[in-house]
Amino acid sequence: MSQYQQLLLIIHLALRHSPAIDHAAALAKASGARLHIATLIPALKLLSLLEEGDREKARARYLQDHRDWLEDQSKLLRGRGIEVTTEVAWADDMEQDILDHVKELQPDLLIKEVQHESALKRAFFTPLDWHLLRHCPIPVYLVGGGGHALPRKVVAAVDASGTEPANSELNERIIQQATNLALQCDAELHLLYACDLSGVYLADMGGLALSDITKELRTTEEQSFIKLAGLYGVPSDRRHFVLGHPVSALSDFANEQQVDVIVMGRVQYHGLEKLLGSTTEHILYQVPCSVLAV
Repeated sequence: MSQYQQLLLIIHLALRHSPAIDHAAALAKASGARLHIATLIPALKLLSLLEEGDREKARARYLQDHRDWLEDQSKLLRGRGIEVTTEVAWADDMEQDILDHVKELQPDLLIKEVQHESALKRAFFTPLDWHLLRHCPIPVYLVGGGGHALPRKVVAAVDASGTEPANSELNERIIQQATNLALQCDAELHLLYACDLSGVYLADMGGLALSDITKELRTTEEQSFIKLAGLYGVPSDRRHFVLGHPVSALSDFANEQQVDVIVMGRVQYHGLEKLLGSTTEHILYQVPCSVLAV
């Protein structure tokens, strides 16, 4: 049975050559899922300068132009055997409108191209993608600039530290989503743990030197990762234990290994519960591939 039944793709028609269309179509084709493409257009402020009658005509022409283009795209997809429906509509509140579509359609995945925002803008405004990562109730597939349309290498990025039930449950969801995607696409599935030991401070712990403490911690974390990988039957050549901050470690790994999709959790736990949103969110601007956030 297919892992996916319904996919929801949100596109911005200003990016008519968005790779997100190719990615969504490839996944729909491989899984036999229905694909709904929704184009939600922010209100055009320039139209407010027109007289009411002219404004309505301009709005109608604008929508029709985009409907015609989208219908042409959908005909090409139907020619490939993909069941696709489309819509073009104005959006007064982009985040809420997307979440309303998710609630109404109940898709298995929300697919959208990564919307790159400058660091300065992110300092003052929360990007739309970050809002979706925080509030969307289903997995969010954010398409990056690189990678194959149909993934060939999928990496499940887990946190093997700690034994809290919530952390174990999140790892299970990450691995399950990665497994589903890999099975559907006939892709390689890899398991990765980016272990950050930077929290080890110079201190006297029972007479151990800092290098001994670090070595002991690394061994403990690596053994936890090996145990997790063994629990899910991941072959040894597809297990990757790397040291470093998760953002830089994942970015380097994705570049070196030509990864197509990284599957990550939106919340992780290190002792006290805390959001890992910042790591997952910043990954969007660092890795050359797509991110599937669980």
